[in-house]
Formats: sequence, structure tokens, C-alpha cells
Amino acid sequence: MKHALLGAAFAVAAATASFAEDYMIMAPAAPGGGWDSTARTIQEVMVAEGISGNVQVQNVPGAGGTVGLAQFAASASGDPKQLIVGGYVMVGAILTNASPVSLADVTPIARLTGEAVGIAVSANSDIQTIQDLVEKMKADPGSVSWAGGSAGGVDHITVGLLAKAAGVDPTKINYVAFSGGGEALAAILGNQVTVGISGVGEFLPQVEAGTMRMLAVSTDTRWPGTDAPTLMESGYDVNVQNWRMIAAAPGLTDEQKAAVTADIDKLAKSAGWKAQLEAKNWADTYLSGAEFEAQLAKEVEATTAILKDIGLVK
Repeated sequence: MKHALLGAAFAVAAATASFAEDYMIMAPAAPGGGWDSTARTIQEVMVAEGISGNVQVQNVPGAGGTVGLAQFAASASGDPKQLIVGGYVMVGAILTNASPVSLADVTPIARLTGEAVGIAVSANSDIQTIQDLVEKMKADPGSVSWAGGSAGGVDHITVGLLAKAAGVDPTKINYVAFSGGGEALAAILGNQVTVGISGVGEFLPQVEAGTMRMLAVSTDTRWPGTDAPTLMESGYDVNVQNWRMIAAAPGLTDEQKAAVTADIDKLAKSAGWKAQLEAKNWADTYLSGAEFEAQLAKEVEATTAILKDIGLVK
């Protein structure tokens, strides 16, 4: 009996040791949007795949993720249990908000997903096609209200690029920024705005239910799950893909960073994660280590140029 109890105790200890750190993931946005969905999907898969024994998600919305980013950078330093999701939206928000805290103040770990940006209207809208929408913009840019994510984020950038491609002054766009996807969706469905713009996955359930109509997607090829045309095939030279990443706290040791990266690598390669990518129509754009850090630097440079070009940053 003693040997059996000791064996059981060792088994429990070994199982506990097999888990990496428990994690707290910050989603720097309100519930219902892409970052929240990304954080909660990571949470679900990490636990289901045995990568971590306990994962919690914390929502800290505001200013395109920069409120959460600042809080994270200040409070999580040196703690390998703390993670934050971010991406293209945050890069733009840092610039447009002149944020004193940037992604240089955390530890980037990996790019995880990519997603087309979708342009959609409520099913009872008189706008039937992307061309109808553009004609309204040309006639009176301010009369077309756009519900999207934070100012300077990928949604806002895509609207600006579409306006420019259509010959409309991007600085006259009537863009209404929402801190969470749920709030934006309610505004679109309630006809409080003319049109919505967000990740395709956030609109697909409503499109499938017949309450919304997808007018176009932002990528150079059509996106799985919708037969909406691309902006490029509709005659507008716009090709944008939103991407999402995960970062760790600042001030980690090389060993701590390597351990976190190893866990995220397990996540990205797991069957559970791949199933979630397919279910949510997210592209697998996994990139980690020095390659990701180099790509992130390029993204910041390119986004700065785009935001200056469309008048959102001077």
C-alpha cells in the first residue's frame, strides 16, 4: 500500500511538473472582438492540450489596446506567467495615439493568425454592393458612417485605403471607433451606422443567419466562408490582412522567454489550435523568434508610412 501511495504521489507530481507556468492573458479590448476571441481560444486550447493547467483571460479595453499595453508593461515586468495579445490594430493605435508605450516595451513572442477584413451592412440596407457604397462615399463622404475598431487600426486603415483608391479624400471619412466587436455589431444591426468593417470571422455568423450582407473582403483572394468579392477584383487596389500576435512581459530572462516561446510553439502546432483556425476562418501565419521580431519591425515601418499617406499620422 505504501509503495502504491508513493507511486501515485510521484505520478501527480510528474503530471503537475509537465505543465508549464499557469498563464494570465490580457485581451486589451472589450469582450466580443478579435483580441478577446484570440485570447479565449488560446486559453481553451492550452488547457485542452495540456500545455498549461490554468489559463485566465483579463479584458482591459481602451485606445486601440494601448491602455492595456501600458498597464501590462508597467505591472507584468519579469513575470513569465503574463501574456498579452495584440497585432496590426495595436501597431496603428500606438502611432495615432502617440502612445508613450510601444511593442518595444514588451517581449514579442509570435505572430499567430491572419484574417481578411470584411465590409458588411445590415440585411435591410439599401446598399447592395461595394460599388453602391463607394458611390455614396463619392457623393458625400461624411454621410457614410463606418463602425469599426479603434482609430488608426486595421479597420480604419482599410477604410482610408479604400477611400484613396476610389478617389475620395481619406480625411473626410466618417469613422466611428468602437472598443469592442460586440458594440460595433449592435450599431450595424441597429442601423445606427451605414456600414461595418471588421475581421471577416466577426461578421460571418450574422451573414449566415441572414441579418447582414458582406459587400467585400480586403485580401487579394476570396476568403473561405464567404463568396463576397475582394476589393481588388471590384476595381479598388487595396490588399490588407489583419494579423494577431502574442507577447510576454518585459524583463524576462532568456530562459523564461524560451520557455514561453516553447509553450506557444506547442499551441500553434497542436491539433486543437488547427481545428480552431479552421472553425474561425483564421489563416495560420505562425512566425516566432528572430524572424518574427524582424517582420514586426517591417510592419511598424510600413504602417507608419500608410497612416501618414492617408492623413492619420503627421
